[in-house]
Amino acid sequence: MSDLLYSAKNIYETASPELISQIHEYASGYKAFLNIAKTERECVEFAIEYAKSRDFREYVPGEKVQTGDRIYFNNRGKAIYLAVIGVKSLREGCNIAVAHVDAPRLDLKASPLYEDSEIAYLRTHYYGGVKKYQWHTIPLEIRGVIIRGDGEKIKVSIGSDPEDPRFVITDILPHLGEKQNAKTLRDAFPGEDLKILFGTCPDYSGDNEKDKVKLGVLKLLNEKYGITEADFLSAELEVVPAHEAHDVGLDRSLVGGYGHDDRACGYAALTALCGFEGIPERTAVAMLVDKEEIGSDGTAGMQSRAFERFMGSLSRSQGVSLDDCFAESFCVSNDVCNAFDPNFADVSDKQNNAALNHGVCFMKYTGSRGKSGSNDANAETIAVLRRVFADNGVAWQMGELGKVDAGGGGTVALYMANRNIETIDAGVPVLSMHAPWELISKADLYMTYKSIAAVFKDR
Repeated sequence: MSDLLYSAKNIYETASPELISQIHEYASGYKAFLNIAKTERECVEFAIEYAKSRDFREYVPGEKVQTGDRIYFNNRGKAIYLAVIGVKSLREGCNIAVAHVDAPRLDLKASPLYEDSEIAYLRTHYYGGVKKYQWHTIPLEIRGVIIRGDGEKIKVSIGSDPEDPRFVITDILPHLGEKQNAKTLRDAFPGEDLKILFGTCPDYSGDNEKDKVKLGVLKLLNEKYGITEADFLSAELEVVPAHEAHDVGLDRSLVGGYGHDDRACGYAALTALCGFEGIPERTAVAMLVDKEEIGSDGTAGMQSRAFERFMGSLSRSQGVSLDDCFAESFCVSNDVCNAFDPNFADVSDKQNNAALNHGVCFMKYTGSRGKSGSNDANAETIAVLRRVFADNGVAWQMGELGKVDAGGGGTVALYMANRNIETIDAGVPVLSMHAPWELISKADLYMTYKSIAAVFKDR
């Protein structure tokens, strides 16, 4: 009679020593990726080098492709689309895994540098859904690009090297924090107060009567990068946590790091496609995209027509209509979900919430409250995945983002479904989502990778 009951099991309950070894080995590669790729540009750079080392070549729209070709298309250095051309025509569709590689952070404003009371600061504008108080008093790095007035692109990374300085946003001491404590979190930590402490040493070498500290840091920037203050106007500089990814827990079962949402799924999609051996029956596509945290707009977001350009070019090379290709395609929208946290149990329906170490989590719908802003996957799609995962040893679970009226959130799934592509959400459960240091299970990460590989192989 126990066969009548359903319960997702903890992976370690039946995991062999070989499987446990594979889980930890895969996580080691992922941690290295997280430390290298803390911006969407760095994720794309990593993906290109990783793909090229596995026999992928850059694709130029309009080129002819043939069965077995391994190609990638670089969208402005902010998103990347990769494909392994399958045996079957694109008229029969393709299998797609899409993840985003942007993450909540602080962006420098267009004119960020100023001095106050002999301290130089950088003004920021937060990106995505952040709890602003979490960004005070933690070590920070600055990464990104500056386009100088002469057109030269300068890559900036300050804080990633062990010998580099770090940056910080200060907070008031508790002895004088009575007024702050009386405010709500929203009011106590306004966005305009997220100012990066950038330097304190004045430059006395010139005739400038004021802003001597500002001048001092500008001279250091000019020596290192050859830039002036005006070059901030044509820059994309991101402030990210200076933490490295690391094992968490005495049993080393978790990974702590910045950007699990959604680089955990991005890494899984990339490695699943690049590690595919042989030629798939249906063309397999992996996409790492930008701007999901702010609505997926822009040229590198999932609402961009750049995806149509890529897939349309592939379809035309086979004499296939793009509409026909999309109608027969299948997409796994790989995005993280929340893991059940007993410290905040009141916002979750435990029976329908993902649990750590229970595998990749599939979500029939995301959105908020009455499923607003959601792709609601059909029963047929889930039934197919049940078979695929059973045949390929994938541990998985179903979940949803909190109690019905507790809030909610979205993914890129609806933008794929709006293209008439059968789509479902799936990803790694996360603790402390959107914090500067999030937590995931190594086992769940590995099963997310295995689930994508299984879809490419068997869907």
